[in-house]
Amino acid sequence: MKATLVNRVHSTIDPADDHPYLNGAWTPMMEEWDAEELSVEGSLPLDLDGVYLRNSENPVHQPLGKYHPFDGDGVLHAIRFRDGKASYRNRFIRTQGFLAEQAAGRALWSGLAEMPSRSERPGWGAQGALKDSSSTDVVVHAGRALSSFYQCGALYQLDPQTLEQYGPADWNGSFPAEGVSAHAKVDTTTGELLFFNYSKQAPHMYCGVVDAAGKLIHYQPVPLPGPRLPHDMAYTRRFMILNDFPLFWDASLFSRGLHVARMHDLPSRFALVPRPGVGGDICWFEADPTYVLHFVNAWEEGDEVVLNGYRQRSPMPPPLAGAPRAYAMLMAYTDLHSLKPQLWRWRFNLRTGATREEPLDEGISEFGSFNHRNAMQPNRYVYSALGEPGMFLFNGLCKHDLRNKTRQDLSFGAGIFGSEAPFAPRKGSRADQAEDDGYLVTYITDMNRDRSECWVYAAQDPGAGPLAKVRLPARIPSGTHACWASSEELASH
Repeated sequence: MKATLVNRVHSTIDPADDHPYLNGAWTPMMEEWDAEELSVEGSLPLDLDGVYLRNSENPVHQPLGKYHPFDGDGVLHAIRFRDGKASYRNRFIRTQGFLAEQAAGRALWSGLAEMPSRSERPGWGAQGALKDSSSTDVVVHAGRALSSFYQCGALYQLDPQTLEQYGPADWNGSFPAEGVSAHAKVDTTTGELLFFNYSKQAPHMYCGVVDAAGKLIHYQPVPLPGPRLPHDMAYTRRFMILNDFPLFWDASLFSRGLHVARMHDLPSRFALVPRPGVGGDICWFEADPTYVLHFVNAWEEGDEVVLNGYRQRSPMPPPLAGAPRAYAMLMAYTDLHSLKPQLWRWRFNLRTGATREEPLDEGISEFGSFNHRNAMQPNRYVYSALGEPGMFLFNGLCKHDLRNKTRQDLSFGAGIFGSEAPFAPRKGSRADQAEDDGYLVTYITDMNRDRSECWVYAAQDPGAGPLAKVRLPARIPSGTHACWASSEELASH
């Protein structure tokens, strides 16, 4: 391995702080690396060709008050595979908030679990007081990696291979004042970026479309009854699918400046918003009360729109039993075993207005991926993350076979934690070949050996174990959202 320490950022994190998300697998890193000729245990497939990108919540400064793991500064990790070799680099995303705090030498904004009034400067996002850390999600669109923030903000642009930074997207001066939420979607058939945002001001939600050249071509309101907390969206050939779930800010506390989410006695609602050129009004559908962090895929079948995602059976869990009292509620709301998400299906009938829903799996799983060549059409396989009980950590993967109604679980091993594992199609494979003809890629943090690696699995049999384990130059903290961009996507811009 040829590794170069490019930069070390100034940090004020107190090493004596016992917060569970500032220690262990979540211990933040402060280094930026370039590394070539990475060491490989096993063999990297010659037909694995592209870049795996993961965003991370990585706090640099001692928090102002209570810390939430979603508050951390954004760091992109990129590993490029080509010709059976791999190279890696990581960079802190130079957001306005990151640069301001580096200049001040300390934290300037409070986070999700703290009073907004503790922020020392005006903030961003749906709350209006948070730092836009751009640490939630990452997609590749029009040749640029776009990092985003779950409570809405800028889309920060980077080269997906070198991580050279180009600042916030502008869209020729049309970037919405309301910002953009995490989980914008790239329709690879059209090259369009589909997005949404939400805010405390009416109409409370907008959605839009950016074309393959990076030009905003559509932006419209999706009126809601009040401020909401949507987290993800889905899309079909004709519709963008947005939501209004009954877990949202409590009005009595909201009026006092407290941003506390509670379940309300209301149904779940889904909005089918016609995409540009389709015509028609927004169609709303009601379903059983729940909350959904992430959807997987959606498509149209005759009069119906079909949506797969992870329905939570316990959106408001009790404090986590056995956890330190100061962190018991926080840990419950970030623990998959407390929230109990399960793979679920909704069917919306455009002719009758009725909704049908059913479980696709009884087990706990979340953070799913699939072969995006099957986007907007029925997909057989979903690859989900499995959670470590009590902590926001992924301890394994699950392959769902929706046709045969089976699942295959695999564990990373005790003390080893992974990331979201996107599907990487095998180079040269065709859309008419097996849907699982490709690979799953994930970063792992191994607390036993104090190291990090990138593991590559054959998607057709992940239970056989990694085909390759690629050593990284440093142990990286645990993280969540990731994406895969193939060499064809990288070369097309």
